[in-house]
Amino acid sequence: MRSILSFIFIAAFCLNPVAASAQQAVPAKQFDLTIDNIMRGPALVGYEPSGVRWSADSKKIYFTWKRADETRLAETSTYVVNADGTGLRRLSEEETRQAPPAGGDLSDDKKTVVYADSGDIFLYNNQTGERRQLTKTTDVEANPRFIGNQRHISFTRQNNLYSLSIDTGFLEQLTDIRPAGGAGGPGGPGGATADPTRKGTESQEALKKEERALLDVVRERAEKREEDEKKRQEREKGRRKPFQLTAGQNAGNMALSPDGKSVIVTVNETATGSKNTIVPNYVTESGYTEDIPSRSKVGDTQGRSRVAIVSVETGEVTWVDHGQRLAAAPPTQKTEGNTTGETPTERTTGQGRGQGSPAQPRDREVQLSPPQWSDDGKNAVMQGRSADNKDRWIMQLDAATGKTKILASIRDEAWVGGPGGFSLGWLPDNKRVYFQWERDGFSHLYTVSIDGGAPIQLTSGTFEVSDVRLSEDKTKFYFTSSEGSFFERNLYSMSFDGGTRTKHTSMPGNNQATVSPDQTKLAILRSFANKPTELYIAPNKVGATEGEIKQITNSPTDEWKSYNWITPPIVNFKARDGATVYARLYKPANFKKGGPAVVFVHGAGYLQNVHNWWSTYYREYMFHHLLMEKGYAVLDIDYRGSAGYGRDWRTGIYRFMGGKDLTDHVDGAQYLVSEHGVDAKRIGIYGGSYGGFITLMALFTTPDVFAAGAALRPVTDWAHYNHGYTSNILNLPQSDQEAYRKSSPIYHAAGLKGALLISHGMVDVNVHYQDSVRLAQRLIELRKENWELASYPVEDHGYVQPTSWADQYKRIFKLFETNLKAPPQTSPALPKKR
Repeated sequence: MRSILSFIFIAAFCLNPVAASAQQAVPAKQFDLTIDNIMRGPALVGYEPSGVRWSADSKKIYFTWKRADETRLAETSTYVVNADGTGLRRLSEEETRQAPPAGGDLSDDKKTVVYADSGDIFLYNNQTGERRQLTKTTDVEANPRFIGNQRHISFTRQNNLYSLSIDTGFLEQLTDIRPAGGAGGPGGPGGATADPTRKGTESQEALKKEERALLDVVRERAEKREEDEKKRQEREKGRRKPFQLTAGQNAGNMALSPDGKSVIVTVNETATGSKNTIVPNYVTESGYTEDIPSRSKVGDTQGRSRVAIVSVETGEVTWVDHGQRLAAAPPTQKTEGNTTGETPTERTTGQGRGQGSPAQPRDREVQLSPPQWSDDGKNAVMQGRSADNKDRWIMQLDAATGKTKILASIRDEAWVGGPGGFSLGWLPDNKRVYFQWERDGFSHLYTVSIDGGAPIQLTSGTFEVSDVRLSEDKTKFYFTSSEGSFFERNLYSMSFDGGTRTKHTSMPGNNQATVSPDQTKLAILRSFANKPTELYIAPNKVGATEGEIKQITNSPTDEWKSYNWITPPIVNFKARDGATVYARLYKPANFKKGGPAVVFVHGAGYLQNVHNWWSTYYREYMFHHLLMEKGYAVLDIDYRGSAGYGRDWRTGIYRFMGGKDLTDHVDGAQYLVSEHGVDAKRIGIYGGSYGGFITLMALFTTPDVFAAGAALRPVTDWAHYNHGYTSNILNLPQSDQEAYRKSSPIYHAAGLKGALLISHGMVDVNVHYQDSVRLAQRLIELRKENWELASYPVEDHGYVQPTSWADQYKRIFKLFETNLKAPPQTSPALPKKR
């Protein structure tokens, strides 16, 4: 009997892993720093929590997350945790459906949320936690909002706006927007029946009149049609006039005005004559090569959007007039960089001007945002942005006439941008609106009154603000700020009139905080330089202690945590023009004078990578540890064009990419030589996307600085990239050819001396594989031999497969080992092709 009981105890103990681990903890596997291990990605470092939201009673936090040990193909799950940090658990699919929605529109009394889910409309009761379905149709209903007395909601269905009574279920269609008919359809040219009411040419009208006079049957049909038309018009007296869209138009955002009299509709118009690229996909389920539709190229004609005010009662349409006109000027007149404020269509076709004659005054191409209404429903403001993105306006809209009044004008001779560059909101007094502006060189918070007067600056200093919003009780601003350090982000609050700013977060690194509805607690997504993003709960007060802050998630594997990951020191050096450049430095403790170094170039153009939080380039962060173990120093620079340092740094690449952004890296290489004893002949460079572009420019235009480089998914010719990003910086290729030629590596490829590795995903819909193919052909024609192209058949711009990541970085590592570790050679060597 004793033996049986012992057996049962042992079996029960073995079947209970929690009890087993409590009795005898299994030591974590030590991390082996290899490229294959590093490139496991999220399966190693974990998945960041996201979608953080509080319950209406401030008692629970919901968020999405996936643990590192879950399979790569598994979807993220919804988790819930109590406000005191207890009770963390994953919700079932049914519990997730019943949980508070991640989005939607909150009623004025805060009791109810209306939201769309899988094409239907639902109500969520914040007090009872009940979910009520309002629609169940095969049509897709979207964008629900509370309107009027809050007992009605509006939503879109099949490109029209509807109103639904929550109490009675009465449904009313508020607009009659009709899509354009296809050419050749019934009643159109080439259709089965001609439209007898359509006026033809003089000869056609004469023939029609003769036919009616000659044949009774024709006359009788015509008379019946005319009588039927009279009856139809009589029946439709007082009915809403349809809003007939034309070819290429579609209705976008729609919202009912607070007085219920009009619907504000954004009408999008597709570009005429533009040509979209395609990306061939070779590895497919069908076994056939398939085309992936992609984007147009910079300088091609672009679509536009306009805003219409549609009367609910009559259907009459009034187009919003932004009031911006282009003055008459000779066709040859141009400003710096050949920018004239014209759209690509106007500039390339001469549209709006007679050929050989002076330009006539015409509307400037301006993109308008949907209006935002004051809480009292009496006033609306909107933003306008010029097509060349050099001007932005804060406008007040008169919904009765469609006229606008400029409240603030923002001009940048390079391009308007910066963090929060398009934020806009009302203050509770219903008289002032807030927005962000780089007027003093950094993105700061401003207000302006609809009653007139100059904008008032509320924050100032050598820092930037972002993510501005009002507190739940609308008594103050909350915003994220870099005040105190370019390399930290914290939550601040401030009164509507400016003045003292209060810091609410205290942990070093990046703190993205969501304030609870009762404003007593913070849910913080926080990371540090060597710690991935995790969810924390803290009291919403100044100077919360470490004991008061609770970490909720723990994403990385124990294996990853077993390695001593460093906090890279942030260093700085002077560029040749005297500017201070910041960088992360990875340097072995036993670095030998005359050793090799690698310069890393982050991508994305406008991105900050020198900071004290977890980098989006975390694979590279780990790869740099491997390079350190192998004796390399690594410098990671926030070059000109990077985010976080103000307007002048952001626009330092205007009309010349590969100018100051490249010389910052060349000066960084010199810094490594002079300050850290690196051998000037043993420096490599690498990066992806924009970083790949800089790598090419470095090897082609400063060939004696870098012995080897790896250009990953690089832009090789800016005339082949997209319009939105490129036209901001280089204007248009047809009017500023000089900027494009001096900024595009393919025109400088003859300068290549060092060893070059080009790596590109073949289904990249951002920077197309074609970029690397065209460069390869140019290098062949130049009879260059010290380069190779590695292609990845299933990868887009952001690689997904760990095997692709690993293969790419093994090639990069071998490139550096071959060309930077060995004694300098006359002809740089490449790794042997596989």
